[in-house]
Amino acid sequence: MSALVIDAHPNPDSLISALAAAYASAHDDARLLALRDLEFDVHMRYGYTKRMQIEPDLADARQAIRDADHIVIATPVWWRSVPALLKGFLDRALLPQEDYRYKGQLPEGLLKGRTGRIIATSDTPPWLAPLLPDTRLTQLRAGTLELCGIKPVRMRRFGPVRTSTAEQRQQWLQTAAADAVADSRRSADATPASVLSRPD
Repeated sequence: MSALVIDAHPNPDSLISALAAAYASAHDDARLLALRDLEFDVHMRYGYTKRMQIEPDLADARQAIRDADHIVIATPVWWRSVPALLKGFLDRALLPQEDYRYKGQLPEGLLKGRTGRIIATSDTPPWLAPLLPDTRLTQLRAGTLELCGIKPVRMRRFGPVRTSTAEQRQQWLQTAAADAVADSRRSADATPASVLSRPD
């Protein structure tokens, strides 16, 4: 099963970039795509009233999504949301009538047959995380990936990053690699799981 691992952090030296790299390295067949290296306009200049020119890097990324069996998005959570870079990429890369369409009042995903995973980092304390709704990650999973037909989408969240030790971060890298091995062997119809990783 081929995987596309999307690194959504603007900083290549970030923890989430290291987690994305660990996942990609451990997977049987993965391509790592760092959004910070792409040249494209992150703004939907005309909304959905007029389609913008697709830049070469964006066209390549769109093709990579179609070529993959498994889509992984590695993102930090900032202000209980995702970076503008990721939001802009999804706005531009996933297009109506190509990646999803409406049949009557209901959306139909056109990227069916693919599975997904979200890897996220945040500074939310472990005891507080279960009490807070992951609205942005839920939107990313249900309102973006699953809407386009990518399912099931598993989630792995690491944190808090700010107070983590080098040993804890190394454990998280090992967990990301283990997830990659498991995902590469898992069939597309497996039951989705949502997992929150906490430091010991």
